[in-house]
Amino acid sequence: MGDLAIDFCGEWYEPSDEEIFNIGREGDLEVDDNPYLHRQFLQVARYDGIWWLSNVGGMLSATVADGSGGMQAWLSPGARIPLVFSHTNVIFTAGPTTYEFAVHLKTPSFRQESREDDSNGDTTIGPVVFTDSQRALIVALAEPMLRREGTGFSAIPSSAAAATTLGWALTRFNRKLDNVCDKLDRVGVVGLRGGGGKLATNRRARLVEHAVTSHLVTPDDLYLLEKMRGVDEG
Repeated sequence: MGDLAIDFCGEWYEPSDEEIFNIGREGDLEVDDNPYLHRQFLQVARYDGIWWLSNVGGMLSATVADGSGGMQAWLSPGARIPLVFSHTNVIFTAGPTTYEFAVHLKTPSFRQESREDDSNGDTTIGPVVFTDSQRALIVALAEPMLRREGTGFSAIPSSAAAATTLGWALTRFNRKLDNVCDKLDRVGVVGLRGGGGKLATNRRARLVEHAVTSHLVTPDDLYLLEKMRGVDEG
């Protein structure tokens, strides 16, 4: 394997140092024949000894995070970010489908050192504290990704489908979704609000991308779906 390799659905790609590697509906990595996806959306290339991920699309954004979830960035159209970790996850949504691929570097320029007393993931991520019902809402939306092993693609449930999974009325679900997005927006998570303070239309997708890449919810939280069924407002 070369210095950089990309894993998508168990298939591996190895861009060379001299080429620009295109990812999208068409390109070196043909993600999916999805009309909502740009023909060329992301590019991986090496400049001045550093690998870069660039968003060359006009509409879609991508969430980029290191393997531990400790670093996360939102890659908007026209932006680029250096690939400096040994393992980087890239998640993006086109229409109803969310995609994920992983970038692996043999010689990362940034190495994370973990300590034995580091958190095992059970503590609150950042300054945001969620109730069990709020976390269950996030899990309901992220369930297809949490149950999937490895990289690939999945569909984000509609609000109505997620509400049914939890045994809630849609009005209750939407109210809690507003609260969750408000909490994350206040601590600087981008993409959850549109212009003028209004909630973004694709906030479910952005919420799932953030929650999964930051390890805000993990497969260990799937038990909350059963716990919430039939539970009164609390």
